[in-house]
Amino acid sequence: MKRVLVTRAMPEAVYAALDGLDVVRRDRTDPLSPQELRAALRDFDGVLPTLGDRFDGSVFADVAQPRCRILANFGVGYNHIDVDAARAAGVAVTNTPGAVTDATADIALTLMLMSARRAAEGERLVRSGAWEGWHPTQLLGMHLTGKRLGVVGMGRIGQAIAHRCHFGFGMPVSYFSRSAKDLPFDAEFHTDLNALAAAVDVLVVVVPGGPETTHLIDAGVLDAMQPHAHLVNIARGEVVCQADLIDALQGRRIGGAGLDVYEFEPEVPGALRDLDNVTLLPHLGTSTLQVRVDMGLMAVENLQAGVAGKALPNPV
Repeated sequence: MKRVLVTRAMPEAVYAALDGLDVVRRDRTDPLSPQELRAALRDFDGVLPTLGDRFDGSVFADVAQPRCRILANFGVGYNHIDVDAARAAGVAVTNTPGAVTDATADIALTLMLMSARRAAEGERLVRSGAWEGWHPTQLLGMHLTGKRLGVVGMGRIGQAIAHRCHFGFGMPVSYFSRSAKDLPFDAEFHTDLNALAAAVDVLVVVVPGGPETTHLIDAGVLDAMQPHAHLVNIARGEVVCQADLIDALQGRRIGGAGLDVYEFEPEVPGALRDLDNVTLLPHLGTSTLQVRVDMGLMAVENLQAGVAGKALPNPV
């Protein structure tokens, strides 16, 4: 019987799909330690890891002939896994595309609305007991309907966000991507990220993580944005240079920001937490029971195929 490791606590419906396997459940919420990462490759036929389980090149270098044949990642993003090093070691890597699209797009809209309408500020005001009642100039935000949306990365999730904004809020769409897309709505393609930033009222970041996109959103992009414009990041924290963003927010050079991810997650610096013009969520992008079960079942399907030596449904 193949022995597999599930690195984090999962919804119970996910474990039910692991029939026929010797399953070791690590029912914890923290990432694997360096020792656990190496033991995972050495002692198991397959592993179901997730965000934070850093299978980098050094881990593979320390386990010359891994027993593990597959890392069936729970999540669409896999920049915490060195795919080239895994492949060289004979370890396949899979992910869970599609299952996360709508939930992640919904969080982008949540952050757009919260940031533009200053909802987090308003909630804090009510909870503080200091709210003195409605008045005509209270917490004046930005009206979102009809404003121009800029999408950085027009993949599945970017398209789902643009679709919601275009048809739901009447927002014209502009985007920056590797290539122009054939889309079911009008959208303006930009090849210059700074030009896109200068042209939009809301800039949403949806690119994958990794070396190619680290600090893609830096001081240059932020300085190009209009003073009233809002930045939303639901991609990976390191895509936005956090120090540059803090500086722009402290200087009120942009209208605000909505973040679901952070450069050194789970650390969120006090300088960011102290600002009132940023909305901060604890990486809720896919956080619904239905979506987490769907992700888990997709990861299990990949895992089952990998340990059985069958074709992988979702290789990366």
